[in-house]
Amino acid sequence: MKVTEQPSRYSDLEHTPTRLLLEEINREDLSVPVIVAGCIPAIARLVDAIVERMQRGGRVFYAGSGTSGRLGVVDASEIPPTYGADDGLFHAVIAGGDGAIRKAVEGAEDRTDAGWNDLLPMNPGPDDTLIGLTASGQTPYVVGALRHAGEAGLLTACITCNPDSPVEALSQIPIVAVVGPEFVTGSTRMKAGTAEKLILNMISTSVMIRLGHVRGNRMVDMQLTNDKLVERGTRFVMDETGLKDAEAARSLLLAAGSVREAVERYKKQNHVTE
Repeated sequence: MKVTEQPSRYSDLEHTPTRLLLEEINREDLSVPVIVAGCIPAIARLVDAIVERMQRGGRVFYAGSGTSGRLGVVDASEIPPTYGADDGLFHAVIAGGDGAIRKAVEGAEDRTDAGWNDLLPMNPGPDDTLIGLTASGQTPYVVGALRHAGEAGLLTACITCNPDSPVEALSQIPIVAVVGPEFVTGSTRMKAGTAEKLILNMISTSVMIRLGHVRGNRMVDMQLTNDKLVERGTRFVMDETGLKDAEAARSLLLAAGSVREAVERYKKQNHVTE
């Protein structure tokens, strides 16, 4: 039996008081970061390999279904606004298509060739990376995508929560976070989903930092798409330039279009050297 399908350590949940339910769920959740920490060597190898390929024009693809697929979509969709990167730098496909983001598409994950077919419009090549996302480690949609990706020369990786799975065997860099049985038996949107989310955060954030989209600890290339981000960018510009006038910093930011460009313009105009 797969680890993620093993019976919960808890029972009689329907008769458990609310406070105790929450405490027990939280107790299980607390174990996840410790498990993920053990995966850091594999995550580091993957990040370094991705950065090397992206410097040659490569991209990262996520393929998953259900919760795993949705987590991939969320992670990929956050890269452009957060780091000002191209939309296609991180690209996610999910079994059943975009409609499956909101509503389950029955049977979509069982089609072995569907994952790779969903990626073909992106013209995947040897400088690209495919990360298969599947808690069980055996979702046909993901297994098939990884098999085809390996044959096409892509770097292959996976994030799974079961050891000795098909996706692990097909991945050059497998990341296996064995978080144990779920609080509700088989509900992998819980600990397994949390582990996948943490690892995806680590991968994409580290890659963007390594590619130069963060200066110090600031997102200097973020898109200025709403008032909150403009205010944040204004603070960044003030900190980076020493400007005390918030309105001047805001005007500089909006004219430049990004924190990075605003700071560079200010330094050039004021003959500031590093």
